[in-house]
Amino acid sequence: MVNDGRRGEEDDCGPGAAHQGFIIMEALLEKLRVLDYEEVLAQHNAKYLTRHYFVSSPYLVSNPGEQFYMFAIIAAWLINKAGRPFTEPQEYDDPTATVSNILAELRAFGIKVDFPPSKLKSGSGEHVCFVLDRLAEEALKRRGFCFKRPVYPTEATEEECVVEDEAELTLDKVEEEMPEEPDDEEDENVVDLEALKLQTTRIEAEASSKPDEILHSTVDAAEWYLEVERVLPQLKVTVRTDNKDWRTHLDQMHRHRDGITSSLSEAQVYLNKLQEDISKTLEKVSSREKYLNNQLEHPIQEYRSAQAKLSEVKERYKQASGGVTERTRILAGITEELEKVKQETEEKGSSMSDGALVVKLKQSLNKLKQEIVQMDIRVGVVQHALLQAKLKEKSNMTRDMHATSIAEAGTGPFT
Repeated sequence: MVNDGRRGEEDDCGPGAAHQGFIIMEALLEKLRVLDYEEVLAQHNAKYLTRHYFVSSPYLVSNPGEQFYMFAIIAAWLINKAGRPFTEPQEYDDPTATVSNILAELRAFGIKVDFPPSKLKSGSGEHVCFVLDRLAEEALKRRGFCFKRPVYPTEATEEECVVEDEAELTLDKVEEEMPEEPDDEEDENVVDLEALKLQTTRIEAEASSKPDEILHSTVDAAEWYLEVERVLPQLKVTVRTDNKDWRTHLDQMHRHRDGITSSLSEAQVYLNKLQEDISKTLEKVSSREKYLNNQLEHPIQEYRSAQAKLSEVKERYKQASGGVTERTRILAGITEELEKVKQETEEKGSSMSDGALVVKLKQSLNKLKQEIVQMDIRVGVVQHALLQAKLKEKSNMTRDMHATSIAEAGTGPFT
């Protein structure tokens, strides 16, 4: 939708509307240079503006925060240049208030503003360029400066030099000096050497055939001179220099060598003087060093002896501290064992003075008695059941014995 809207605006305003911002920005930059805008950039340690700094385009890198701050300080500076007092905004001020103040000053100059203030918050775009351009024009009016149309000087036409017969270039020499790859953008006046060579060869071949009779010219001399003057510019041979040619590189090498030689001759004097100064300074430093060594020899020996004594004392301290460390470790172990013994003693004392164990012991005895009673009951039940089983078994045995004896008595007389 946005692209369709932009395309519709371009169709209404023309195909060049998309590039109008670039033109306004370039004109604005020229006006700022006339007003010496470098002074306000120097106050804020900012870089110079590029040709398309405030132009909004997808092909340009944008930084909205930086661009809005630059727009605010340049607009404030232009308003002051135009003769109206305006406080310079700070970097962390409210953007809405800053834009409103700038547009209020712009309306005070009689300039019509038909766009919302939010268009300026991005710090780039057509409206930003418009505001700065109008403020720059007001500042230029205040200064009394106006742009005028440029006046171009009349240049005399250069007289074309005619190559004389003795200075004419042969085709072979021209072919050697011409670059290998011809430039596509050569002037129309440059003669095609290949075609010229073929034409010359054909003419020489025709001239080699001897005519049967003497040829007489039938051309008027005046017309001949007019034709010569007409085609003379087209017959001019232009030999363009090639940057890749070894002759060009050789000339550059000679120029650089001459420049180096002249610079070396000038710098040699300063270098020799600098060498002498450095040598004198080194001699002074070495002599001062020897003097200091002689003067500080005895303190240095005392310092060395003190260092030796200090090392001995440190060694003794290290040994003593080693014994103290060992004894401290033993003391820590003894203290830990003592704490354990104290803790065990306290636990035993608390258990002896506490009646909870006696209560638990009584409860355990009562529970044990109950379990013994229950066990006795179970044992009595089991004994009773066992006695009943034995009695029943005994009665069964007695019954069996009586039955056996009766049977034997019944079968006795028949045997």
